[in-house]
Amino acid sequence: MTILDTARRYSQYLARHLDNGNLKPEIFLPMLEKELTLDDFQAFADWEKIRAEEDEETLARQLRLLRRYVVSQIIVRDVNRISSLEEVTRTITLFADFAVNTALEFAYAYYQGLYGTPVGRYTQTPQHLSVVAMGKAGGYELNVSSDIDLIFVYPESGATDGRRERENQEFFTKVGQKLITLLNDITADGQVFRVDMRLRPDGDSGPLVLSETALEQYLIQQGREWERYAWCKGRVVTPYPNDIAALVRPFVFRKYLDYSAYEGMRRLHRQIRDEVSRKGMANNVKLGAGGIREVEFVAQIFQMIRGGQVRALQLKGTRETLHKLAELEIMPAEQVEMLLSAYCFLRDVEHRLQYWDDRQTQTLPENPEQQQLLAESMGFADYAAFTDGLNAHRRQVNKLFNDILSEPEDADEAAGHEWQWVWQDTLDEEERSGRLQNAGFDAEAVVGRLNQIRHGNKYRHLSAHAQPRFDAAVPRLVQAAAMQDNPTGTLLRLLDFLEHISRRSAYLAFLNEHPQTLQHLAEIMGQSEWVAGYLTRYPILLDELISTQLLETHFDWPKLAAELADGMNNCNGDTEAQMDVLRHFQHAQIFRLAVQDLAGLWTVESLSDELSLLADTVIAAALPYVWADMPKKHREQPLFAVTGYGKLGGKELGYASDLDLVYVYDDPHPDAPDVYTRFARRLTSWLSTATGAGTLYEVDLRLRPNGDSGFLAHSMAAFEKYQRENAWTWEHQSLTRARFICGAENMQTAFDRIRSEVLTAERDSEELAREIIEMREKMFATHPPADSDVKYARGGVVDVEFIVQYLILAYARRYPELLDNYGNIALLGIAADCGLIDKELAEQCRTAYRCYRQQQHHAKLRDAAVVADTLTEHYQYVRRLWAEVFGEEVRFSAA
Repeated sequence: MTILDTARRYSQYLARHLDNGNLKPEIFLPMLEKELTLDDFQAFADWEKIRAEEDEETLARQLRLLRRYVVSQIIVRDVNRISSLEEVTRTITLFADFAVNTALEFAYAYYQGLYGTPVGRYTQTPQHLSVVAMGKAGGYELNVSSDIDLIFVYPESGATDGRRERENQEFFTKVGQKLITLLNDITADGQVFRVDMRLRPDGDSGPLVLSETALEQYLIQQGREWERYAWCKGRVVTPYPNDIAALVRPFVFRKYLDYSAYEGMRRLHRQIRDEVSRKGMANNVKLGAGGIREVEFVAQIFQMIRGGQVRALQLKGTRETLHKLAELEIMPAEQVEMLLSAYCFLRDVEHRLQYWDDRQTQTLPENPEQQQLLAESMGFADYAAFTDGLNAHRRQVNKLFNDILSEPEDADEAAGHEWQWVWQDTLDEEERSGRLQNAGFDAEAVVGRLNQIRHGNKYRHLSAHAQPRFDAAVPRLVQAAAMQDNPTGTLLRLLDFLEHISRRSAYLAFLNEHPQTLQHLAEIMGQSEWVAGYLTRYPILLDELISTQLLETHFDWPKLAAELADGMNNCNGDTEAQMDVLRHFQHAQIFRLAVQDLAGLWTVESLSDELSLLADTVIAAALPYVWADMPKKHREQPLFAVTGYGKLGGKELGYASDLDLVYVYDDPHPDAPDVYTRFARRLTSWLSTATGAGTLYEVDLRLRPNGDSGFLAHSMAAFEKYQRENAWTWEHQSLTRARFICGAENMQTAFDRIRSEVLTAERDSEELAREIIEMREKMFATHPPADSDVKYARGGVVDVEFIVQYLILAYARRYPELLDNYGNIALLGIAADCGLIDKELAEQCRTAYRCYRQQQHHAKLRDAAVVADTLTEHYQYVRRLWAEVFGEEVRFSAA
């Protein structure tokens, strides 16, 4: 049996055309051997001649004949399993694009001949009509029998330049009408596509075409929730440079995480479900439970929520979106695989239903003969086996769909009926205070704060959507706070947070959609004022609370860097968006680390390593995009490097540490000093400027050669000369903690060589000791050495750092292992192994330094930093080491 014989059994449409000789073998058979492309459509007829002769009848006929061949080719290849689902949908969508553009070119040329060329009133340039494909046409997901949803948009108002002048609105309306006629009218040769224009602004009652300005105003002022979902798939199919996507994107994809999309999607699904029930469409594989629409909704809900933040999700197709959700670990891979398998199965069924007689149907047949043929075409022995397979897919889809879009718990149940009284204004004030007191709260403080919120401007001006969400959240937050060790402090932070986010109804929606996260939120805010403040500044981080990676301590930095680069690429050169992507990325990782830190999952050294790797990743990600954004540059890639000093160089960063950076370049071009100075200034701005997404780091450039009076960027030769001839001892001390962060690879070798040679230079150890002691004593005036300050106390952090720096500068020439920038704890051990200091004392000082770091760290992160009882003992160990290294115990302690 040939592939034609096989296919005709399952398609009356194909059999009819084969039997009537409507498919010429010399044309049709070669088409069966390959996937069709635009070139094949173009070669089918002399479209240029038809347009030149204004032969509308021939154009309409040729498009219909071409559709007959394309649909028949798709049927034969698909039923015989020669093509994939992607080929089927892409082929018919490409044909739709071709048909639209061919009809548009004809219509435009026709009316241009009558009225002249439409010209923009403001730009005075020729105007062209943009056709936006919506729905399946927008996502390259058309069926062979689909209609096509279109929207017509032209750039700007104006008039044609011919003798019979027409306003652009009238001109393009006529063009649009003719385009529809050419595709939609049913003739003796059939129809090209049914054209549906109801998705345009104001639907059938709105104008057929509208200007970009009118479209933008409509979306801002009147755009409805369901239109966001529709425009998510909107794709401009015409080749003209009109940038409709830029004005639609802010409407579709919110800048913040839009959890209100859940309710919008539920409403839309309820409408569809009611229609299915009303019309008895349970056997509809598209709209019925567990059908195609539910798969599409699952993919789209995550696009609506996260697409504004994760531009990689701003995709058109369902399958590509699902793949991206798995790649970004937003959905578990096994769930995505299940949805993809079900989606392909359901789409195959849908296509076979439409192949039967070229009708737009998704309803399973009732005729036993047709049922059997459908089952066979899907690879099953009989219809019962087929329906078993179909129903298995639909059950899985429907279960996941219900899990994701299920209604949140009832507010009363979620917070417990006993907590509703907290926010009810009908309750007696004395009784409210008594209940709060019994629950462990400072009743006066809590009641005062609740009353302040209720009568404040923010609450009273909440929208009709936001206020019920706010009201539902308050009792839940009180309940969560009551379970903490410090319920009053926790609740006050939670209420501050709630009031801060109240203008963003989507964040309130998150709290209602995910009531299970409130306990975790309360635990975090109860433990750390710093984390509470961080989350209040960046409420977008709420999303991290439901991430499966929140407590996963393995940070795959190469993978994270690749995801960050992908996010930057998806900004399409938008500088502000790229800066925001950097900030969102950094904030998410810091929040994740802080939550893990509060849970006791990190040692202070390991945490600092991760924070330093995060800073390295952010700087390295920014570098190429800052360079790409540079005007007047003389090369494709910069010969430039970023080096880190201080805490970044020593991999001892804390949550709010500054970045001490030094910029160098190695470029002989005469413009290099000016170019790299501008580059350094711009890179610093990228890293330190506050944007709508917040801040990244404070950047300190004072450790560069000549400090604040020096150039922002130095040539490698100038850097080396300065370090050899002009640098002070304290600058060489700083160099001990310096390391290459990112930049041109050959510059890392040069920087490491210079650092090594400078640090291993011959030095007078006594003179070096004297200079370091003097430098330490100069600090006493501005930072008195009090025992309560572990950084500047005698025997504290700075003294350990100075000891290690001295050992490197004095002995690295003999012991090059001291050059490895492992941090002070490791370097004390290396110095002891080299015999430079007593091993037991070195270990005691390592313990002391680790304790100091923990003290500093906990003072930032936790509400009550535990002051170690052993601090005095730690100070004594470090003072003993200082005396051993410098022989200056009396002078040191007497200052």
